[in-house]
Amino acid sequence: MNGLTLENLYFAYDDSATTLENINLAIPAGQFVTLLGSSGCGKSTLLRLLAGLQTPARGRLTWDGAPISGPSLKRGIVFQDYALFPWMSVVDNIAIAIGRARPGTSRAARREEAAAHLQTVGLEAAIGKYPFELSGGMRQRAAIARALALGSPLLLMDEPFGALDPVNRARLQDLLLEIRDDSTPRKTFVFVTHDVDEALYLSERVVILGSSPGRVIADLPVEFPRRDSRRALLTSDAFHALRESVAETLAADTLQRLGGDIAASV
Repeated sequence: MNGLTLENLYFAYDDSATTLENINLAIPAGQFVTLLGSSGCGKSTLLRLLAGLQTPARGRLTWDGAPISGPSLKRGIVFQDYALFPWMSVVDNIAIAIGRARPGTSRAARREEAAAHLQTVGLEAAIGKYPFELSGGMRQRAAIARALALGSPLLLMDEPFGALDPVNRARLQDLLLEIRDDSTPRKTFVFVTHDVDEALYLSERVVILGSSPGRVIADLPVEFPRRDSRRALLTSDAFHALRESVAETLAADTLQRLGGDIAASV
C-alpha cells in the first residue's frame, strides 16, 4: 500500500515504562489524519517515529513500502516552535531547504523558488526579513513554506498552531486545506493537536490515542461535505455529534487513567 503502515509498534524511553503500545495504523497516501489525545499519551513521540527521529522498540514502520530507519526528505516535519535559523533571512531559510533537497540548483534559482513558496503562504512582503521581525503566525507560515520547499509527499505537523491567536490559527488551517487540495499528487498529512474542533475541521480521519501507555482507542472517519463555509460546518448537527463522540472518548480515557492512578496509590 502506498502511504504509511504501522504494525505492532512499541516504544519506550527507558526500561520502566512503555510510551506506545501495539500501534497498528494504515494511512493511505493523500489522506489527512489527525492524532488526538491527552498530554503524555505519545502523540509527539509517534510523530517523531514517523519522521525517523526515533526508533521503535518493536514493530514495523514503513512509508510507501520502504522501512523508516531515519530522517528523509520524503517526510517533512513542522514543529510548534518554527525551528527557523535566526541568523538567516526568511528567503534564505527556505532557499537552504531547496539546496538540501536539490543540491544542483543554483543560488539564484533557489532564491527564486523560495520566493514562490513564500508567496504561496502569503509572505511575499517578508522575503528579506529575519525571523525575529515576524509575528508568530508569520514564522509558522515560513516554517510551512520551508516544508513545502523540500517537496516532501508526507508532512508531519506537531501542534503547529498551538501558540497562535484564533484568527491566525483559522487562516493557517485554511492554508493547509488549500495546500492539500492543490498539491498533485495530493500530499499526506499527519497532524497532532489537542483541539477537537481543529481536528475535525482539518481531517478526513481522527485517530485518538489513550494514555498510560499510548494506544489507539478510536479511529474515526470524518465525512463532512466540502468545507465551503467554516461557520456552516462548525454549527452543523453532524459536526456537533462527532465532536461529542470524540469528547466522550477522551473523557472516558481520562477517567479510566485517573481510576488506575487512584487504585495504584491506595
